[in-house]
Amino acid sequence: MGNQVEKLTHLNYKEVPTTDPTGMDRDEGPRIGVSYIFSNDDDDMEPQHDSVVPDLGGEHPTSQPYDPRLHEVECSIYYRDECIYQKSFSGDAPTSDGVEGGGGGGQLATYTPENLLNRCKPGDVVEFVCQAQYPHWVVYVGDFQVVHLHRLEVVNSFLTDASQGRRGRIANQLYHYKPLSPATVVRNALDQVGCKDRDLSWRNSECFAAWCRYGKREFKIGGELRIGKQPYRLQIQLGEKRSHTLEFQSLEDLIMEKRRNDQIGKVAVLQELSSHLQPAEDADGKDPGAQTANE
Repeated sequence: MGNQVEKLTHLNYKEVPTTDPTGMDRDEGPRIGVSYIFSNDDDDMEPQHDSVVPDLGGEHPTSQPYDPRLHEVECSIYYRDECIYQKSFSGDAPTSDGVEGGGGGGQLATYTPENLLNRCKPGDVVEFVCQAQYPHWVVYVGDFQVVHLHRLEVVNSFLTDASQGRRGRIANQLYHYKPLSPATVVRNALDQVGCKDRDLSWRNSECFAAWCRYGKREFKIGGELRIGKQPYRLQIQLGEKRSHTLEFQSLEDLIMEKRRNDQIGKVAVLQELSSHLQPAEDADGKDPGAQTANE
């Protein structure tokens, strides 16, 4: 293991990437050229210091209207030319009530924890979401229970407790990797219960849940070599025909940036990118409404 370092942020990555990912994770020990990072679990439900937590007026988070179209950024992840993740609202028609199944009837629809219990099957991964907070991912293992990484420990909890009042969605379709069998996903999760602190191999709950479901070492800390050209791209949709692309050395670095975008929210992300892109567009003499170079 290595020394603790600061979390990475976007737009400052050196152009030194990773090797070609290979299927199933193999425990081959520390990998060459990799920084092993031990960061605080960013999934805690405590107020975030770098964002404004919305005033819910004392109401439970699930009683508040939540529309993913308003709070979440549409984005895609590419490994070279292959799309390995996509969050898109196309085809997600809004529901009439705007509450249950909020955000549409498609894969990005959100439900109360109680409603999710009627939808989940063993081996499913669930993403809990709330405005101004990091998404929290869990693995459903049956009998109303989930396994998840929480506060630097892999724990077994009831789904309703793990949600801590947040609405959620079944997130099986976001990553495009081939999933393992449900029994293997459940076994992967349960085998890690009790793992904590420096024994952990994942930066956050999303990486842990995705590793359980897909078994790919890219989701683990130091799972890839950082040599050669950056192969991972995060494409953020700025509008119907406009996007901006960030390049990354590894999938875990990219996921950290994607989660930061989820936490600060759509409006803040668009404002941040607009302030960054506008000077470059003006210098190049481009129309501000034109598509970006890395689209």
